[in-house]
Amino acid sequence: MLLMARVLLAAVLFSVVSAAGPVAVAHGISGPEPGSGEKVTFRRVFQGSSPEFIEVTVQSDSNAATYEIRQLDEDAGGQPFEVGEALRSKIFELARQLNEFQGQDLDVHRKIANLGQKTFRWQQGNVSHETKFNYTLNSAATQLLQIFEGLARQQEHYALLQRRIRYDRLGINDALLQFESDLNRGLIPEAKRLLPLLDQITSDPKFVDIARQRARTLAERLRRAN
Repeated sequence: MLLMARVLLAAVLFSVVSAAGPVAVAHGISGPEPGSGEKVTFRRVFQGSSPEFIEVTVQSDSNAATYEIRQLDEDAGGQPFEVGEALRSKIFELARQLNEFQGQDLDVHRKIANLGQKTFRWQQGNVSHETKFNYTLNSAATQLLQIFEGLARQQEHYALLQRRIRYDRLGINDALLQFESDLNRGLIPEAKRLLPLLDQITSDPKFVDIARQRARTLAERLRRAN
């Protein structure tokens, strides 16, 4: 009887393990691959500044990105743009250095001026981590902040040039001067994205000559840099 009981118990245990095995393997296969479908979002909220709200989202496996730049009392709504592979790789490399923002306390915790609440958020599927700070001395976080603020500044220049082209041709040269100033300071991460607008200004005789010449010079500079 004791031998029979042991045989029956072994048979039951074998059947349970056999049934559980395929389920565990299937679960492992269905999980998200590391590095696939990841998103990193930067948000800055700074009431009383201009702009008061900035949000930029970049994907790990696609050039497609979104940005939103506005005052807090304006209607929300993101706009599409593109971020190249090299810059995206840098963004996600920095995010990994920061443990994808899990358990990260980046703020200096000192009595300094309010510079706006900044948020880094990493997301993959239903999993997400985020951290908030006013000011940080963390090297990786500072680099990431500079990239995202640069992308936001770049899109501000793009939108400004678009508006001036459509509605204020006499204001084109001033917009180009602003873009050139930030370009000289190394604040525009993917300045080549503005080449179509610069070429449009260069080729349109309706714009004043000084603006056309400045646009031409800037376009040649960006092409040489590439």
